[in-house]
Amino acid sequence: MRHIYGISPEELSSLLQGQFPAYRTKQILDWLYKKYVFEPDQMTNLPPELKEFLKTGLSWEIPEIDARLVSTDGTIKYRLKLSDGSLIECVMIPDDKKRTLCVSSQVGCSRGCSFCATAALKLKRNLEASEIIAQVMIVARELYPQRLTNLVFMGMGEPMDNLDNVLFALKILQDEQALSFSPRRTTISTCGVVSGIKKLAESGIKTKLAVSLNSAVEEKRSRIMPVSKLYPLNELKQALFYFRRKTNFRITLEYILIPDFNMGIADIKALSRFVDDLSSKINFIPFNPVSGAEWRAPTTAEIDLFMQKAQSIRQAITLRKSRGKDILGACGQLVAQKGENHENSSANRP
Repeated sequence: MRHIYGISPEELSSLLQGQFPAYRTKQILDWLYKKYVFEPDQMTNLPPELKEFLKTGLSWEIPEIDARLVSTDGTIKYRLKLSDGSLIECVMIPDDKKRTLCVSSQVGCSRGCSFCATAALKLKRNLEASEIIAQVMIVARELYPQRLTNLVFMGMGEPMDNLDNVLFALKILQDEQALSFSPRRTTISTCGVVSGIKKLAESGIKTKLAVSLNSAVEEKRSRIMPVSKLYPLNELKQALFYFRRKTNFRITLEYILIPDFNMGIADIKALSRFVDDLSSKINFIPFNPVSGAEWRAPTTAEIDLFMQKAQSIRQAITLRKSRGKDILGACGQLVAQKGENHENSSANRP
């Protein structure tokens, strides 16, 4: 049975056509995406026969908030329990007038990046489009009357490995009859899956692209990111050129700062050569420690020295402040497992 959040507004209209007046579609969509009501019986302006039609013809099951942790910096991490008992995490990051939701696309991940806690889970399964949208709707309801302003597919999983569901979900989320997210406020991230980047470029869905690069030295990148053995840097670069020809958006490159590994002069020079002819911006992100990782976080002095030397790079560069580290909600820390640091605590609620 299809889920209510797994059908587009057009499909909903077709489903009702011939049985109910056309205006009922807008009423249902308003309840779903404007009022954040998840049960037909609570949609007070719908007739009983339409409520019954919706309940019997579609699934309405919504993930349960299994834990809700609030960081000292205002970041909120939600651990959600899906219908099969699987756990995923999404993170809401407030920043002045922006409220960005970091969305998961898979239960676990198969890509094995050594700096990422999710990699330890391995891949359990892909999320359905409805499970992706449900993350957004649950957090949107929690924030109301404030609104989410940005969506980033940077949570658990590799979005390019579940691209069909990610794109279908994004199409609905961008629809004017749903949440009407601007393409400029949505970003799909990848560890560098070239086939996915090309497919995204050809999809017709407009969104920004972020690539986890972390080193422009082939041997180093392959050491921490197995994907580089499948898609070497030269193939990745060509895919990024292809994406740029298909879109107006500048590509974002994410570069995790790992002391004694990718923060030397040679690393900066290699990065500079890689981006020299690519319209991009680079976010430098200090490594966030995860259990079992061989790396450590850089010191403030190491970060300052690196950023001074990185000024030679002829692209826009930014040092991105990690948010939610105290609740394991920062970049690379999502793991969605029961444990001491993840227990549901009402004491953390704002």
